[in-house]
Amino acid sequence: MELSLHRLRMLRELHRRGTVTAAAAALHYTASAVSQQLAQLERDVGAKLFERLGRRVQLTELGILLTEHAEEILGSVERATLALEEAQGSMSARLTAGVWASVASGLLPTALTALAADYPGIQVRTKELAPEATADAVRDGSLDLSFVIDYSDAPMEWSDGLERAVVAVERLHAAVPAGALQSATVPLDALAEHPWILASPKSHFGRAIRIACQRHGFQPKINHEVEEQSTAMAMVGAGLGVTLVSDLGLRLLRPPGIDVVALAPPLLRTVSIAYRRTEIRRPALHLVVAAVQKAAAELGLGTEPALP
Repeated sequence: MELSLHRLRMLRELHRRGTVTAAAAALHYTASAVSQQLAQLERDVGAKLFERLGRRVQLTELGILLTEHAEEILGSVERATLALEEAQGSMSARLTAGVWASVASGLLPTALTALAADYPGIQVRTKELAPEATADAVRDGSLDLSFVIDYSDAPMEWSDGLERAVVAVERLHAAVPAGALQSATVPLDALAEHPWILASPKSHFGRAIRIACQRHGFQPKINHEVEEQSTAMAMVGAGLGVTLVSDLGLRLLRPPGIDVVALAPPLLRTVSIAYRRTEIRRPALHLVVAAVQKAAAELGLGTEPALP
């Protein structure tokens, strides 16, 4: 019998999540692909590993037994990878990082170019995810590291199994239609009477900005709920409302018709890289962190956390 690590990882996620759909989402596959691989695992084992109970899936006794061994096997693979990298002097590794648009465009090109020049054996692949989903993907093992955000008004929930290294502290700025405000610096409540363009409260960004507005004594009047910052800025340029944009977000293509106004007191968010505590000794990971920190410093972004 030959067991696939790939399929064992899927079985572990199925046990953790309870549905094929949730396991597929955690691993960034389609539900049909995960179902096919799990069916193949049952054929490899020659026994039934799970059974459906309505929309949920329950592992059989053999499935639970195999999942327990899968945890040990996958942990051993992770430890073996670390040992090999240490023995090779940390000059060769493949890492997968979770990113979102503004860090992918604003930090990674400079960081990865410098890393490749100094350590060509370190290969970094990226997957774009919603910022609030990246930490879970690291904890579950589908990513080696990920960028995560803490807002000064809304720190993210944190897992005991993860560590983080701060790479940048960004300011949030008001993006308003040209001529809408006469001052170069305004308090957040100066935007209270304007229509807003903002992400949904399900997103960390949308939730954090709503909390900040409430702390400044108003509820934003949201006319347009959009998730992408580039889309929000295009709508601001068309005169449809105001939004907030980060330092890195300002490096995205800025449409005409927008004024960027500083907030006083400032709203801050901390950008960190999250990784599993079990990989804290992984040299390649720390070289990636250092490269990103250097790229952020070149953009004038500090590294003092913006946490309460």
